[in-house]
Order: sequence, then C-alpha cells, then structure tokens
Amino acid sequence: MAVLVLADHSNAALSDATAKTVSAAQAFGGDVDILVAGKGARPAAEAAAKLSGVRKVLLAEGDALEHALAEAVEALVVPLMAGYDALFASATTTGKNVAPRIAAKLDVMQLSEITKVIDKETFERPIYAGNAILTVKSSDVKKIVTVRGTAFPAAATGGSAPIETVEAPAGPYP
Repeated sequence: MAVLVLADHSNAALSDATAKTVSAAQAFGGDVDILVAGKGARPAAEAAAKLSGVRKVLLAEGDALEHALAEAVEALVVPLMAGYDALFASATTTGKNVAPRIAAKLDVMQLSEITKVIDKETFERPIYAGNAILTVKSSDVKKIVTVRGTAFPAAATGGSAPIETVEAPAGPYP
C-alpha cells in the first residue's frame, strides 16, 4: 500500500501545508511518496525530501505545470495512480482545484477536508461550518483526499528521501 502526496509549493519553496498532509498520509498508513509538479521546482523537491517518513519524491517539471493548473496536474497524476492506493492533497487552492478532477477521472468519490484518519476507509470531516463532525466511510479502491492542515501536525524534518524525475505530460489538455 502506498500513498501519493501532492506537494503544495511555489516552485521555489515547499508550503507548510505539505508537511501536514504528509502527517495525514502517514496516519493512513503505507509508504508515502511526494509529487512535486512545477517548473524550476527542484528547491521544493529538495525540501520535500527532508520530511521524515517519506519514501521518495517524484519531481515533474514542465511549462504546463508551472502554475499547477488542474488539467495539467490531472494528466500527470492519473497515470501515476496505478501504483498508489490514495492521493492526499492539502485543502488549499491547489488541492481543492486538482482533487475533484482526479477523482472524476478515476471514477471515485473525493473525501474533502478530512480532520482525522480513523482507518483506511473511515475519516472524519467537519460539516455545518465546522459545528458538527461527520464520519465518512469510503469503499472506493482508490482514495482521493484533501486534508485540512490545521487538524494535523507538520511532519518532522530530518529525512533523506531520494528524488526521482518523472516525465511531465505535454499540453494542451482535454
């Protein structure tokens, strides 16, 4: 079992939300890999490689990925999901933009803004403006999850994961 974490970054730096998403992915279980998709994003990939508990960092660079548009990122992630049981993304602008498209392409439901991982099929998420907590169970083979960063601690640093280059898809996208 493996989890792919979609890094939230500015190409030059990794967002704190990524370290929190890694913590959520670790609570889910299995090997955790981070995908850094962008242009000139090696500094973000190097920062991701330093997060503890990360098996490897996948770095995809190309003009189409520079601004993390949903179409370009989906074209990259969907084929990669053949080797992963779950995709975790932070519930930021990028994650909220990309995750629904990936879930639709994989024909699975999206688990939005989780605040707790109970087991590999069960999660908690807030509803009613955060005034109630809903327990959600998904029997989908692949899980597409966005993570509310305030609910998870940041993963520690001190790791030394290898960085592997993956081919960025060429555009335009359908």
